[in-house]
Amino acid sequence: MEILTLTGILVLGLLAGLPIAYSLLAACLVTILLFDPGVSFGMLTQAMTTVNDSFPIMAVPFFILAGMLMGRGGISRRLFSVAVSFVGHLPGGIGVAAVITAMFFSAISGSGPATVAAVGGIMIPEMIKLGYSRRFSAALIAAAGTMGVVIPPSIPLVVFGVTTGTSIGDLFRAAILPGVLMALVLILWAVYYARSKGVAGAQKASWRERLGSLNSAKGALLLPVIILGGIYGGVFTPTEAAVVSVVYGLVIAAVFYREMPLRGYLDSFVSAAITTSALMVIVAAAAVFGRFLAVAQVPEMMLAFLTGISTNMVVIVLLVVFMLILLGTFMETIAAVTITAPILLPVLEAVGMDPVHIGVVIIMVLAIGFITPPLGVNLFIASRTAKVSADEAVMAVVPGFTLLVAASLLVAFVPFLSMAFITG
Repeated sequence: MEILTLTGILVLGLLAGLPIAYSLLAACLVTILLFDPGVSFGMLTQAMTTVNDSFPIMAVPFFILAGMLMGRGGISRRLFSVAVSFVGHLPGGIGVAAVITAMFFSAISGSGPATVAAVGGIMIPEMIKLGYSRRFSAALIAAAGTMGVVIPPSIPLVVFGVTTGTSIGDLFRAAILPGVLMALVLILWAVYYARSKGVAGAQKASWRERLGSLNSAKGALLLPVIILGGIYGGVFTPTEAAVVSVVYGLVIAAVFYREMPLRGYLDSFVSAAITTSALMVIVAAAAVFGRFLAVAQVPEMMLAFLTGISTNMVVIVLLVVFMLILLGTFMETIAAVTITAPILLPVLEAVGMDPVHIGVVIIMVLAIGFITPPLGVNLFIASRTAKVSADEAVMAVVPGFTLLVAASLLVAFVPFLSMAFITG
């Protein structure tokens, strides 16, 4: 009965339009008052503070700030110039360039909506100008934005690592090939669309123009290399890497690009603080909710339920993926990760999956929620930029949704794709 009350109040809160953090806390408070009023509220505050009181979680605000500094400093335009100069003349080239730009920006921002906002503002008008429909342009950019929470440095991967005690460095390594796979399936979609609609490519760039664009964007292109190379090489931890990325972003924006006014730096710090505060409240509330589920032995019940349906690993993984897709449609990714990770980790470990592999699969599937209504944040941002209705964008993104689900299943059933760079 307690579980039904807990989940019922959460769902009612979300349907009523309450922020996810308030819905989670309300569900916990009402459940305590109804079923166990003697419980100390100190347990709630302890659960809320413990999850945020860790060195690894400190990486989150710094990665957010680094992404905002680089995003406001003209990075997306330079990345776009590089991609277009090399592939823009090919069939579907501008669409391909859009996906590549989103992939590289994802390795800077660690956020899906930030990737869509930064890349879409430049790419969508260019795609429309060259003959892509507004619907498709919005759908492709929205789908490409899902890479923002998968490709390292991914903030949800950091949260998964903190929540489950899994190595964040290993999670970052494991997410590289899945992120590239997501880009590849979206590139195929862009090429198919361009060929079927007869959309021409851009004018072919000379090698001088290509080298010039590379030189202009070298600061942006080097950041993922420095950060991820430093983590993988053991030079610094993910949290230290996040701090380095902020310093690097400040130097690039202030010394080399010099496009952002002083007000832009202040806005970046303020925006990063607001975003971080909102995320940390969500993580804290989700941690309390997750503690309730653990006390109620939900992980054990979930394992018994799934194995009661089938003991076949394929069937269990398919059921988990289906549940995560449904969850991602109405719950913010960070909250969903914090709640589901402790529940699904023992379930999927029981069928032979590695914790690192599990983390990547969970994040990949939840990322699809960015393009599925009613949440669909990426879709709404892209549709506003393309000046189309959300309904039109939803219909246009169906092929992208299907391809991303297929990519997630491929990663789930082919462990090599996520474990290739994991040693020991």
